[in-house]
Amino acid sequence: MAYSTILNVMVGAARKATRPLRRDFGEVENLQVSLKGPANFVTKSDERTEQIIRDELARARPTYGFLMEEQGAIDGTDGQHRWIVDPIDGTTNFIHGIPHFAISIALQRGDDIVAGMIYNPITEDLFTAERGRGAYLNDRRLRVAARKNLSDAVVVCGIPHLGRGDHAVFRAEIERVQAKAAGIRRFGAASLDLAWVAAGRLDGYWERWLQPWDIAAGVLMVREAGGRVEDVDGGSDALKTGNVLAANDDLFMQLQRTLKG
Repeated sequence: MAYSTILNVMVGAARKATRPLRRDFGEVENLQVSLKGPANFVTKSDERTEQIIRDELARARPTYGFLMEEQGAIDGTDGQHRWIVDPIDGTTNFIHGIPHFAISIALQRGDDIVAGMIYNPITEDLFTAERGRGAYLNDRRLRVAARKNLSDAVVVCGIPHLGRGDHAVFRAEIERVQAKAAGIRRFGAASLDLAWVAAGRLDGYWERWLQPWDIAAGVLMVREAGGRVEDVDGGSDALKTGNVLAANDDLFMQLQRTLKG
């Protein structure tokens, strides 16, 4: 499909980083048999991917700032725009040779996310969205699923692991959702979880303790696909709190009530 100028910049940056990233992923699969494991190798891949993306975005828009997983915040000279970049969302999957991870890039203007792109370089699923212009998977327009009852819904979540989040809070929440949902899944890449909700593959998603680069592009994706995204606890700015809930309007309310208990 024909992309806008800004999406062309984002997609071009992601594709530039894709070839070395695929090569690294192939090497990770070989490293699985080693005792030391691939963690150090993947850290270097993460950093290199981010640098390629940064260089490409800066070349196209030299006045824009950045917020990136590895390099943090870098101010731009225009004061209004910044790129939010996660070079490998789903790093643990990547480390273990699981082909479910993504490059996520969003453009923030002021307080608003105005464009987003999520790309799985292994499956070549390319999700794009612009504010007011809809969300797409490759050439197909996306809409969130239309299911109205939680008992018919498959919901995806994030599970806090070693050293992350409040495990007791999560156990209480998942127990409540288990009692009402048709199914619960955990895939390990927040950006793709949100993209899959936008695509109607999943009916809802919740997760806590996230960073802006995990969800910025995905939040826009769901909203542009007709869904609702807010803070789990009722606030409107999940990007600031890092606690996100996404679904269509009917399921959003049911999930929010269920999670609150």
